[in-house]
Amino acid sequence: MTRKIYKPLSAFGVHCMLGGYTLLALFPIVLILINAFKTKAAIFDNPLAFPTAETFFLGGFEKVIAKSHFMLYFGNSLTVTLASLALILLFGAMAAWALSEYKFRGNRMLAIYMMIGIMVPIRLGTVSILELIVQLNLINTLTALVLVYTAQGLPLAVMILSEFIAQIPKELKEAARCDGVGEFKIFFQVILPLIRPAVATVAVFTMIPVWNDLWFPLILAPGEETQTVTLGVQQFIGQYVTDWNSVLAALSLAVIPVLILYSIFSRQLIRGLTSGAVK
Repeated sequence: MTRKIYKPLSAFGVHCMLGGYTLLALFPIVLILINAFKTKAAIFDNPLAFPTAETFFLGGFEKVIAKSHFMLYFGNSLTVTLASLALILLFGAMAAWALSEYKFRGNRMLAIYMMIGIMVPIRLGTVSILELIVQLNLINTLTALVLVYTAQGLPLAVMILSEFIAQIPKELKEAARCDGVGEFKIFFQVILPLIRPAVATVAVFTMIPVWNDLWFPLILAPGEETQTVTLGVQQFIGQYVTDWNSVLAALSLAVIPVLILYSIFSRQLIRGLTSGAVK
């Protein structure tokens, strides 16, 4: 009897904890969304209240879209994020395949070197990175951001993907080789489809830091034509006066790609997390 009572109670406690964490994580997003459609006076009067007929206001969205270069900033962020994501997933999967499948001198040391990239923040090398970008004449270009973000995301991608690739049965790969399938075809036609949950996990974990980053756009690409969303929003924040309607409207629009990506890869992300936990 005690066990029968204990199991529902423990499950109920777990669900309560998860529900509380979900509310805590969603609260800032909901707060931004509901205040983006309110007048400035209503925002400060009652920030937790939903917009009403008297407080509903779209002036922030009109100013962001019509009177600023927000769409340019949005396009820059989208370009940098998608390009970085593509390079991280491609090179990360290929490096993980090489480290997991082929044994060569320095294999373990190379894997450890990749792991150090996770422990050491890339921002510690900002000065050296800036000097290198200047020498390559890439300052104020989106290419500079793509290269930095690719280097930043590769260590985590290699670590996650190599663990999943190591779990694939050797018999499957050997059977493909016996049929005369080349290594590239084995990788693209056999390995990649089997690690889709891990790829989705890496994509979500990689995209969010890149999309939200302010540090490297401010240092490497602060020009008017290369600003990202996070940097462009700063124009509405002043030392003495802040246009909160425009700031909240810009943040609301900036959340859209993250929500779309998560809705697309949510099932694969959950599969990747649960598979990683079991393994």
